Amino acid sequence: MKLRNLKENPNEIHHLSKEDQLIWLMEEYGDLIIRLAYTYVKQKQLAEDISQEVFINCYKNLDQFQNKSTYKTWLYRITANKCKDLLKSWSYKNIQYKDLIFSIIGGGNQSVEADLEELEEKDLIFNKVIGLPIKLREIVILHYYEYMSINEISDLLSLNANTVKTRLFRARNLLKLSFEEDGYEK
Repeated sequence: MKLRNLKENPNEIHHLSKEDQLIWLMEEYGDLIIRLAYTYVKQKQLAEDISQEVFINCYKNLDQFQNKSTYKTWLYRITANKCKDLLKSWSYKNIQYKDLIFSIIGGGNQSVEADLEELEEKDLIFNKVIGLPIKLREIVILHYYEYMSINEISDLLSLNANTVKTRLFRARNLLKLSFEEDGYEK
């Protein structure tokens, strides 16, 4: 079976060799894993390193995957746990990291000025989200950037759905307050 045919029927992944399964998972979810890791660690290179660790872990444990969740949820859980472990580690807490530029691919037929304004607005919003406490940030990222439902987030983070809703509510309020303090009204 060819890897590209798995898009239509992902259940067929079990018929592939372990190496082909890993290749498919990396192609399918690699960018998502890097983005998720970046939201935790705020550094592109570090997010890429975590992504590599996630897929190494995935390869080692592919035989134990029991289909109780989707591969996406499984990989997200591994990523979130690796990021949280890193953030708690002594080395991370005691090393100063430089901020990296957040790049957004612009497009459309807008003027350069409009493109720059849109980029600045997206960057401002992203920076406000990244500034939230980790427990609130992860909920916002998963819900608004990864388009996960409350129940999916609840399963992924092993939280009660009401806890997810409460954290999302608190995050929205903190973001709103932050924008109001900066003089933005919407």
